[in-house]
Amino acid sequence: MAETTAPGRKVTTSDRIKDLILSDGLRPGDLLPTEGELCSRLGVSRSNVREAIRKLSTLDIVDVRHGHGTYVGEMTLDALVEALVFRGVLSPGDDLDALRDVVEVRKALDRGMSEQIVDALKGTENSELTALVEEMTALAAAGKTFPQQDRAFHTGLLAKLGNSLVGQLVAAFWDVHTAVLPKLNVAVASDLEQTAGSHGLMLEAAESGDAEAFRAAITAHYEPIMRALEQK
Repeated sequence: MAETTAPGRKVTTSDRIKDLILSDGLRPGDLLPTEGELCSRLGVSRSNVREAIRKLSTLDIVDVRHGHGTYVGEMTLDALVEALVFRGVLSPGDDLDALRDVVEVRKALDRGMSEQIVDALKGTENSELTALVEEMTALAAAGKTFPQQDRAFHTGLLAKLGNSLVGQLVAAFWDVHTAVLPKLNVAVASDLEQTAGSHGLMLEAAESGDAEAFRAAITAHYEPIMRALEQK
């Protein structure tokens, strides 16, 4: 069942359940009305509600706990990550456009938030980020990769802004990047030390309030993967 509210625009039962969540002031983890209550309030059939709930569940908007009920989901970007990873490996062949797109989005997010990050970190000392840089540097010197520390560093920078959506987007595209990379058999250039060092330069620039140096460090950070992609 769908209601037409404007030419070419239909409001589905899924849309109406989302509206109900908002109008009832429900938050992640809150229990939704029962299936029967939703049918009554929305004036739709049980099969219609079930189909809508299944759709919302795949998007993490609702969380179906069998035997307990349906709850408002945490609304993470996991579904986005899964879809983008699948897009990247569906028909790779010699075409690495999907991975290039992801790298470009990551760069754009980092550069786009550079001024805010520098403003937030200027004049501060961030021991947890410094420790991550030291770990990456040590691992690079040993010829080892450092995915966990890399992710924690980037999300840690954004955490200083208090913007949860940007933080989630950065984490999501980082996850897509690292998931797609091995599936497409792209051998990243062995510039581990440059990559590790660029994180240190980013942190140093941010703490000293130098936005231009911060952006230069971002460019250095992505040079190894860009070179690897250009060689394919």
